[in-house]
Amino acid sequence: MSHPLWPLYDLRLRTDRLDLHLPDEDETARLCAVAMAGIHPVDEMPFAYPWTRKESPRFEREFFQFYLKSRADWRPDRWSLILGVFLDTEAIGVQELAATDFASLRTVNTGSWLGQAHQRRGIGKEMRGAVLALAFDGLGADAAETEAFFDNPASAGVSRALGYSSNGIGRLAPDGVPRETERFRMTSEVWRARPRPRVSIDGLEAGLELFGVTRPG
Repeated sequence: MSHPLWPLYDLRLRTDRLDLHLPDEDETARLCAVAMAGIHPVDEMPFAYPWTRKESPRFEREFFQFYLKSRADWRPDRWSLILGVFLDTEAIGVQELAATDFASLRTVNTGSWLGQAHQRRGIGKEMRGAVLALAFDGLGADAAETEAFFDNPASAGVSRALGYSSNGIGRLAPDGVPRETERFRMTSEVWRARPRPRVSIDGLEAGLELFGVTRPG
């Protein structure tokens, strides 16, 4: 274990094209540059909180603080694993896996963003598949949930392609005006019954207790 104080730095998920891991300071700066270059059209807002509309230097400072805070606030009963996504060595986006009371509920949520230059290439599905493999195969999750605005068909398409089912309607108001979302849910049974992406998971065992897990899934 090369990071005994925070073993999650040793956690790596690898797919056919991608490497997902906790970004260091230099990688966080590179991810920030990708986000500033554009994630979505300026007249759209796919996120629950409109963080992409902040101006420099507030954008960069709060971006960096967000990633520090996710680690500083980590508890086994409430955690958010925010992984940088790298194509070869190029920073291209972020994939989150989060849970509350995971030891009891065994349910995770996901969120992500991807630089515009890398969209519509199947990467969104590949990176979500990586953290679902971590959740179901590594941590022993029973279910995964997510949601997307109805005007974000790309996110909903990834969910359906991976095996999620529609699970109701939600509401979020990123700009102060309520908009409806479609909620999705997938169980471990569905995950295991379908063809699954090839994902290698390294460095998990030393950090299992941080997820509220006593043994691998």
